[in-house]
Amino acid sequence: MLNSLRRFFEVVLEYFVIFLMVILTVIVVVAVIYRLLGSSLAWYDEVAAILLAWITYYGSALAALRRRHIGFDSVLLSIPMPTRMWAVALAEAITAGFFVLLAWAGYVVMTILGGMSLVSLTWVPVSFTQSVIPVGAVLFLICQALSLPDYWRNTARGVSLEHAEIEEEVEAEMKKAGNT
Repeated sequence: MLNSLRRFFEVVLEYFVIFLMVILTVIVVVAVIYRLLGSSLAWYDEVAAILLAWITYYGSALAALRRRHIGFDSVLLSIPMPTRMWAVALAEAITAGFFVLLAWAGYVVMTILGGMSLVSLTWVPVSFTQSVIPVGAVLFLICQALSLPDYWRNTARGVSLEHAEIEEEVEAEMKKAGNT
């Protein structure tokens, strides 16, 4: 059940982030063409900045689900058991606390900006564009929780996420080079 829920979130977030990246790319290309033709889009800068923020928030949730944020596995794994697991629990609690605070602050920002709209696209409410803060924070919390059981087991066994990935890449490159 947990794995299927994790896989669902992974697929949805992956496709959504790709979708946002494609839209941003199209907008940038169209804006460049317009500028080359001697005109410019009034809404380009504002919309591109918002899309970049959305890609960052939703992409960070996807990275949390895959446990691909910057970390220090070697330092963590050098801590003896059971202190290592206490360190993991503390780090998870601090991260969760930060994102709960971020979700709350994002919600407050949305309520404050409730009646405002974008400068260049007056039909788009600012609260919609800023909704990425609380939504992204909640998604990060969900993704962190969904990936925690595997991370907990691997950390308890002393398995490094970083080193396993590096070793797989080295092996793949060695096979490509014919040095099996």
